[in-house]
Amino acid sequence: MLQIDRNLFQEIVTEEEFDRLSPGCTGYIGFEPSGIPHIAQILLVGERIRALSKAGVKMTILLADWHAMINDKLGGDLQEIRKSGELMKKAFEISLSGQNISYLWASELIDRKGYLEGLIRTAKATTLSRLKRALPIMGRTENDAESDFSKFIYPVMQVNDIAMLDVDIAMGGMDQRHAHMLQRDVAEKMGIKKVKALHTPLMSSLKGSGRMDSFQKMSKSDPDGAILITDSEDDIRRKMKGAYCPQGIAVGNPVMEIIDRIIMPAVGTVRINRPEKKGGPLSLESSSELLRHYTEGQIHPVDLKAAAADYLVQIMRPYSGLLKE
Repeated sequence: MLQIDRNLFQEIVTEEEFDRLSPGCTGYIGFEPSGIPHIAQILLVGERIRALSKAGVKMTILLADWHAMINDKLGGDLQEIRKSGELMKKAFEISLSGQNISYLWASELIDRKGYLEGLIRTAKATTLSRLKRALPIMGRTENDAESDFSKFIYPVMQVNDIAMLDVDIAMGGMDQRHAHMLQRDVAEKMGIKKVKALHTPLMSSLKGSGRMDSFQKMSKSDPDGAILITDSEDDIRRKMKGAYCPQGIAVGNPVMEIIDRIIMPAVGTVRINRPEKKGGPLSLESSSELLRHYTEGQIHPVDLKAAAADYLVQIMRPYSGLLKE
């Protein structure tokens, strides 16, 4: 059995199947290169890739250049997409230093013998209505696909990628759930390996949603709503100062998420420098302590944001030279 903290993942499909895996099994995660990556990709997801690798999973990061082109990222310019992919790879090499991670371009995978046959067989094992339900994996709707048929090819490619890589684990954010469930459905019909799906939590936009019943994820398409991995110290502090951080409310609070999911795993104990009249410095050693103190009003949003900015500046220092290389 793999020795890994299951709490790193929001969902495992299925727990019973995952329990049967052992060191030496294989896994992958795909990323569309589409600009400068943000901290949710390189740090939050990177921590989970590292955990799987340390547990003995042979992990591959798929740099999904053709997928990004289909999804109109960077204007569909493959040259720019590949430049972005090289930057992402360099960032992961820093984040995952010491781990044996494989990197593969989707264009290399597509060139492999049998890819087209697999794509067609996958397409024959599903329906148009099923593909429409999978479109949210690329942030698209049915209307987008009606004007560009290639959008329907995208989920078929993603399912076929898993088969071509012959992996045991497919990892992705909760927004990739539709693709992984489609693979499991298609695999059953085709009599091939059904992938185990590990879904990571999504990081909220720094701007928040403004509503408790909606969610806006951190996205590099909105630079002021995300901490980009190459942001300067001034950028980090400015963005954190303006981040949505309602007093006493943890749900949907991006500053709380950053401390809980990125900073605490990296540094352990987090120190909040409160003014003496507000109780003085406070050290937090666990997520439960952070949650309790914040929801009980013992930490002011201004102090929480300042602490998050200080730690992010420290954690992100190794990435500062990426754009200069």
